[in-house]
Amino acid sequence: MTKYELPPVPYAYDALEPHIDARTMEIHHTKHHQTYTDKLNAALEKCPPEIQEKDILELLSHLDQVPAAQKGAINFNGGGFDNHRIFWNNMKPSGGGEPGGAVADAINSSFGSFSAFKEKFSSDTALIQGSGWGWLVYDPSTKKVGYKTMPNQTSPRTEGLNPLLGCDVWEHAYYLKYQNKRPDYISAWWNVVNWDDVDKRLKQVKS
Repeated sequence: MTKYELPPVPYAYDALEPHIDARTMEIHHTKHHQTYTDKLNAALEKCPPEIQEKDILELLSHLDQVPAAQKGAINFNGGGFDNHRIFWNNMKPSGGGEPGGAVADAINSSFGSFSAFKEKFSSDTALIQGSGWGWLVYDPSTKKVGYKTMPNQTSPRTEGLNPLLGCDVWEHAYYLKYQNKRPDYISAWWNVVNWDDVDKRLKQVKS
């Protein structure tokens, strides 16, 4: 069976200060992401061997392959596992600004301008009811990028979309510093976006 381990955060917990505080990062990674990882493994242990050996990306993209009794757990915890390993790499110290190259071209093509994209992403993500994520995704059927909200930990992969850039708006992602001011957290998050990582993901899914 494929056993998943908690991926490391590629920088110190305090490296995104003052935009995202160190205590939130530590709890988010060592408690929440660890729990998704552990519960994903527990759900896979209850699946037949041919499911246990499949990569989580394939399972999220083809949830119909998963036994009904474990489909909900793998959707939630597998999505949580994958979403967060993208999230950590989507951020970096001294990030932010505007993208260049292929990402900028793709955003301009789909949204008209980076400012229009940023406004839509920020406003729609802030309005997510309850817990969820805002995503910049690549749709292989149209060969264009788009914006998508997803509830809870459900991955865009479950809808045939490739996640490129995600903003986690579960309260545990921001409440210690921003309390109920979700829009302030999203505004701060733009300052740590790692556009190099987004560019890499776009190139991978288009190749």
